[in-house]
Amino acid sequence: MTPPPPAIRIRGLHKRFGDHHVLRGVDLDVPAGTSLVVIGGSGTGKSVLLKCILGLLEADAGSIRVAGEEVVGADEATLEGIRLRCGMLFQGAALFDSLPVWENVAFGLLARGRLRRREARALAVRTLARVGLGPEVADLRPAELSGGMKKRVGLARAIATSPEILFFDEPTTGLDPVMANVINDLVRRTVRDLGATAVSITHDMESVRRIADRVAMLHEGRIIWEGPVERVWASGHPVVDQFVHGRTEGPIAVLEAADAAAEAAE
Repeated sequence: MTPPPPAIRIRGLHKRFGDHHVLRGVDLDVPAGTSLVVIGGSGTGKSVLLKCILGLLEADAGSIRVAGEEVVGADEATLEGIRLRCGMLFQGAALFDSLPVWENVAFGLLARGRLRRREARALAVRTLARVGLGPEVADLRPAELSGGMKKRVGLARAIATSPEILFFDEPTTGLDPVMANVINDLVRRTVRDLGATAVSITHDMESVRRIADRVAMLHEGRIIWEGPVERVWASGHPVVDQFVHGRTEGPIAVLEAADAAAEAAE
């Protein structure tokens, strides 16, 4: 039997910013219904990769197919159709400060005229309950929320439209270990409950352990390893092994400038 096509298929993806060549020929498949986590150091292009998949950044070369639709070179109508099938939890939640929580959650539905305001508020309250927040939160402003609550509201907004594909950009950044695990467990549960495909980016290996089915490592602009999460801690790849175990010695260059600055300060 022929396997189903991947939910996301990337081939030969390149992206530059001036002289800085960030993505250098990324090849990656994300099977439908799978939670894939992309790991890699800061500044390796993980967020750039997500933005290219969503068409928020225009790739310089290559192919990105999302649910069978080509993203690279697509017109705005095609991109909008692709985005309607997706949900996104941004780093820092990226809530609209001027709107109450319920309008943040229902923003996509309201913006597209798919629900009346009363219906949208009711759906937002139900969705907030799915991420462990009560109805009293609905009328608060983002400034009144803790960091963990903002992440939950961002997650509620991402799932409010019951998307086929979810994207998570550093979902636990800035959270204490307990709240980080709460968010990890919520991400895992919501992906499972929706039956969605998920792509997350992180450098937090505890998040990887809790939310991933598969892991891919982005290094020097390419995917250098991809496989089941249970194999990532014993991959046999020297770069992957150094990263996941947090070793200072290995093929990943340690910041020599920081060492030089420390020596100068002594």
